[in-house]
Amino acid sequence: MARKIRKLPDTVFLTPIEAADYLGLRPNTLAKMRVYGTGPGYRKHGRYVRYHLRDLEQWSEGHKHNSTSDA
Repeated sequence: MARKIRKLPDTVFLTPIEAADYLGLRPNTLAKMRVYGTGPGYRKHGRYVRYHLRDLEQWSEGHKHNSTSDA
């Protein structure tokens, strides 16, 4: 089965659904990470959670591994 190719977002601020799609995660996984403080940095714009594209990229880079035995 072919994997869906994600297009880059039109804005640097993403909704949680867009951010989860960008990272290849489920939105509820990203929400749990927000609660536990283990996910990418986010911002509150009023009552809305938004992720900056640069924060997603930095978080992803920080979780890069070269081996399955890496911590």
